[in-house]
Amino acid sequence: MQLYNNLSAKERAALIEEAGKERLTISFYKYAKIENTEIFRNHMFLAWDELDVLGRIYIATEGINAQLSVPAENFDGFKKHLDTISFLENVRLNVAIEHDNFSFLKLKVKVRNKIVADGLNDNTFDVTNKGVHVEAKQFNELIEDPDTVLVDMRNHYESEIGHFKNAITPDVDTFRESLDLIEEDLRAHKEDKKLVMYCTGGIRCEKASAYYKHKGFKNVFQLEGGIINYVRQVESEGLDNKFIGKNFVFDQRRSERISDDVIAQCHQCGEPADLHTNCANEACHLLFIQCESCKDKMENCCSTTCMEINRLPHEEQKALRKGQGNSNDIFKKGRADHLPYKKDLRNIFETLKASK
Repeated sequence: MQLYNNLSAKERAALIEEAGKERLTISFYKYAKIENTEIFRNHMFLAWDELDVLGRIYIATEGINAQLSVPAENFDGFKKHLDTISFLENVRLNVAIEHDNFSFLKLKVKVRNKIVADGLNDNTFDVTNKGVHVEAKQFNELIEDPDTVLVDMRNHYESEIGHFKNAITPDVDTFRESLDLIEEDLRAHKEDKKLVMYCTGGIRCEKASAYYKHKGFKNVFQLEGGIINYVRQVESEGLDNKFIGKNFVFDQRRSERISDDVIAQCHQCGEPADLHTNCANEACHLLFIQCESCKDKMENCCSTTCMEINRLPHEEQKALRKGQGNSNDIFKKGRADHLPYKKDLRNIFETLKASK
């Protein structure tokens, strides 16, 4: 019984290219009580491997979080399988706005402690006691209300390239950081303000909405299906698009363009740019924003030091990395000090506090 990948990413990419068939990029999540996560994980892997599903799926006792791609011709079979699982029957599937046949190149189904890393040890709040889900039309109406506080529940490198107009965008590296920060700064408005949240697909907002209700917020709302679902509804219903820029996504594409606005800047020269890249030096691999001009000039590297290392023969690079472990830059997401135009830290609640 095969419960692992037997092809490398390179081999899989070659097969996808040779097949020449359209693949759909899909994400979904569901909070539910899963008793035996290992058995459930194995069942999902075997069923999806048969359907040529590729992607990154996390399973925990609190539910499932999935980002994946599936051949378009196998979509009905994939949906039929989901419907055989009681808590996944008719689950909302967020289909990507922009498709890429190479968005995922392996099937990884992993058991985790939680499907969203929240760093919380408080088991007294019920994650299913969530806030009010709103569709795009009601969301647009809510965010025009002066009594609404609109909060982006994503991290700084996500909101940097795109966000809703007038949204508070916490300058944080993790979801956990934003939970306490938002609660503290909105403490005085637990009863008189409408707390409206959004994220990429809805999973972080769902947990956050339950957490803030647990903390005493009376009017908590979340955008149903996140940015991905919002854009589809805006297009299908002819609504005003309130999102500017690009939506960051966690696959090979890295982003989907929602509007023509370029609201970020190259971290190296400061020119308008919103394309994330990883430093070509494998010992660094820093994620940062780089314009095409700097990409050519810096050879897809974040610094001259990395550029010099990347020019070395492959074996010399491996020797330099030996015993060094991962560079901390891997986890900085654009925070590295040598990037002169990295996003500046700022007080995200200045406007709100000034209105108190």
